[in-house]
Amino acid sequence: MIAGHVDSVDGPAVFARLAELRPGDRIEVWRGGVPVAFRVTGTLVVGKDNFPTTTVYGPTPGPELRLITCAGDFDRRARHYRDNLVVLAVAEATGDLFPDSAAR
Repeated sequence: MIAGHVDSVDGPAVFARLAELRPGDRIEVWRGGVPVAFRVTGTLVVGKDNFPTTTVYGPTPGPELRLITCAGDFDRRARHYRDNLVVLAVAEATGDLFPDSAAR
């Protein structure tokens, strides 16, 4: 699970383009100096009061990735976005996803 901001008072942030991901898109995450590839399987936009905790943090049959950022309307009074965007992805690689250097 990787969470990041969509924007800040200074402008776009690390996940500014996260909503552009579509099923089938490839994501690479570097772990221990080795790229690990994932394929997007879907996206969810959910209210912050209805966060899919089990989907994000629950057990999975294999290596999966969740990317999370803010989405929806910005509530100026509360000073936060009303929703979260969750990108769901599954590991593409068939080799050792967790090299020795990453486990230490």
